[in-house]
Amino acid sequence: MAKISVSEFKGRPIGRILIKMGKVSRAQVSEALEIQKKKRGPLGQILIEMGYVEEADISTALAAQAGMEVLDVNDIDIDRAVLGLVPNQMAHTYRVIPTDYDRETNTLGVVLDSPDNFRATDDLKTLMGFNVIARITSPQSMSKALERLYPEEAAQSITDLISEIGDDEALGKLAGRGESIDISDVRAAAESNAVKRLVNLVLLQAIKDKASDIHFEPFEDEFKIRYRIDGVLFEMVPPPRHVAMAISSRIKVMANLDIAERRLPQDGRIELLVDKRPVDLRVAVLPTMFGESVVLRVLDRTQVNLDLQQIGLSESELNILRQLIKKPHGIVIVTGPTGSGKTTTLYSALRELNTPDIKILTSEDPVEYDIDGMCQCQVQSEYGLTFARLLRSFLRQDPDVILVGEVRDLETAQISVQASLTGHLVFATLHTNDAPSSIARLLDLGLESFLVTACLEAIVAQRLVRRICTNCKEAYEPTEAQLMELELRPEDVKGRTFFFGQGCEYCNNTGYKGRQAIFEIMVMDDELRELVMQNASTGVLRVEARKRGMRTLRESGMLTIFDGVTTIDEVVRETLGDAD
Repeated sequence: MAKISVSEFKGRPIGRILIKMGKVSRAQVSEALEIQKKKRGPLGQILIEMGYVEEADISTALAAQAGMEVLDVNDIDIDRAVLGLVPNQMAHTYRVIPTDYDRETNTLGVVLDSPDNFRATDDLKTLMGFNVIARITSPQSMSKALERLYPEEAAQSITDLISEIGDDEALGKLAGRGESIDISDVRAAAESNAVKRLVNLVLLQAIKDKASDIHFEPFEDEFKIRYRIDGVLFEMVPPPRHVAMAISSRIKVMANLDIAERRLPQDGRIELLVDKRPVDLRVAVLPTMFGESVVLRVLDRTQVNLDLQQIGLSESELNILRQLIKKPHGIVIVTGPTGSGKTTTLYSALRELNTPDIKILTSEDPVEYDIDGMCQCQVQSEYGLTFARLLRSFLRQDPDVILVGEVRDLETAQISVQASLTGHLVFATLHTNDAPSSIARLLDLGLESFLVTACLEAIVAQRLVRRICTNCKEAYEPTEAQLMELELRPEDVKGRTFFFGQGCEYCNNTGYKGRQAIFEIMVMDDELRELVMQNASTGVLRVEARKRGMRTLRESGMLTIFDGVTTIDEVVRETLGDAD
């Protein structure tokens, strides 16, 4: 593919560009234009359907039409130093190759294989700090060039980069200087190519491994990097202690935070497009005794399946929940500790309700996933926009369904009750250990018991347990000690098969891959409401709810063990203290 002049093709009709490129004849374009008059639709698509051109030809022509230079990346010589500006993994993830670099203007010339991949240039600016000028090549040329210039086997590992940083003289000068480093030195360190590449590699590796959080933690003598995968933290190879400030400052630059402010917590976000899917990183910076601790929450919408049938509900639980979310009014509470999947359950329920005839309003802190058809609002306490204030405004918006991100105080609880009593279905979250104890929590907030009984329809408690890796799953015989942890005897499980994951490359040798929820659903009826009015204890409510068919978290966990989905250890760990 020869180099194509930008000025020659910018703004020209797509048919004329394809003729100039030698891809089609005038007669073929005329034939396609005649079909377009009857059929309508893009000319390029019609030419593809007629078999005259390929999709790559249309992409190239569209790029030329938009004024982007088109060239064959394999026809140009690229300096190895320029190639080193974009790490191997980033080049493959974004399908991008750097071609030239202007140090004075910090401008990087790159080649993409799709004019639609404009986010790659944005992410290069965010991740690496370059100004970017993009050109276009064909997908075939890109694949060939990536194979030649960035062979997969030559990809630099995090260990290699950390070793390189340890040998970096400029960064080595930061050692022993503590918090007394000048802001100009901090900025220079944050812009160091080695630091940029390390941070980018850590982020891309975490996203690839489906980590939910990335932790950068400074201590007196070391600097730790940890990923949380399926709810469990795994430690990475630690970088040298003296680059802690450089790394935290690099992340702050990417999140548009103030690198000069080291005394106060800061929050920000980094938006990326990885493998053509949007990934949102929520950044939280916390000053500690030994520097700034930085935690990034990875919100990858493609990794969350917002489907009630896929989150772990049994058939009977699914039927109960579907009946609850179809109620015309009342409050349904989802409870559990942070990271127990409450948001996913609520979003799945709302997505099922999300039809054109229902208006849904949500108040969240933060808005984790945006869903078409729902009006989602972000709590901003620093401006006085609290859950309570948002809820008051919601009632004037004529909603059918309201989501309260978290009931934290009496005011929010009272307005939620008011909303439910005036004909709205309200979903809310609480932080309690199980379903029955949520009643005590609402009363502790200051709600009157008669209001709780008047509007509360059900409480759903949940936990997340890791699923056994299907690639290395094996049957085994549990010991009596393991069974005792579930208060079972060998005769109780006669004929049942138990499984565990031996550990393999697919699951990073953990034996687990992915998670699913276990549930405890307490549906309020007249007898339970009467007990609440009598200020019955949590224990009495639990016993009564179980008589009415409520399955506890421990019992739900045991069913997942018997189904071969998870292990005894996982259920015991997540339902500690739940056994009677």
